[in-house]
Amino acid sequence: MWDGLLPEITKTHRVITFDFPGHGKTPSISKVHGMELFAEITSALLAQLGIAEATIIGHSMGGYVAMAMAEKYPGQIKKLILLNSTPAADSQARIENRERALALVPKAKDAFVGMAITNLFNEASRIKFEKEISALKAEALTFPLEGITAAIAGMKDRKDRTMVLKSFSKPKYMICGVHDPILPIDDCKKIAEQTKTEFFSVNGSHMNHIENTTEIVKILHLIENKCI
Repeated sequence: MWDGLLPEITKTHRVITFDFPGHGKTPSISKVHGMELFAEITSALLAQLGIAEATIIGHSMGGYVAMAMAEKYPGQIKKLILLNSTPAADSQARIENRERALALVPKAKDAFVGMAITNLFNEASRIKFEKEISALKAEALTFPLEGITAAIAGMKDRKDRTMVLKSFSKPKYMICGVHDPILPIDDCKKIAEQTKTEFFSVNGSHMNHIENTTEIVKILHLIENKCI
């Protein structure tokens, strides 16, 4: 997910990327992988590596994990960045969509993965990034069935952490896509205003780190160079 950003960011920073349980080569460990569990794993990884404080950037579900971490382990976070993500809980419609997904995945994993990844991009991006989308689908299809359902269940059950973001006293940022089909840009702006979070909009959909790699790198460098 982060390979496109690494060549530039690693010129000036130590960057750690890892697979959550049920993703990549990391096996599943529960029927439900809650955001709190993922936050605990992230915290433990930092401690194991001897890192007292780090800038945390989470994309989509990773942002939900970052918010769980901001609630439970705020001392380990230097700066908090939500990329195409939100502190809000799922809407009722979104919860119902996830419940349908949980019923569908065991019956048609391949079809679900293909549809889910395609839907992260708007129509224009689907054409422009056809190669990248195919690569994402191929990798996602290697994930174990139980890992996919555990993550969906964890996202469905997550709580609203808007007030956690509002009370988070360290530098905090939201980077959102103007054409994001998952998180409407106006909703993101509203939350940023409510929580006093610095806001960046990018002319992309839900996968800005793929669609606008250069611009995301510039924003990340800008954030890291801020003194506050």
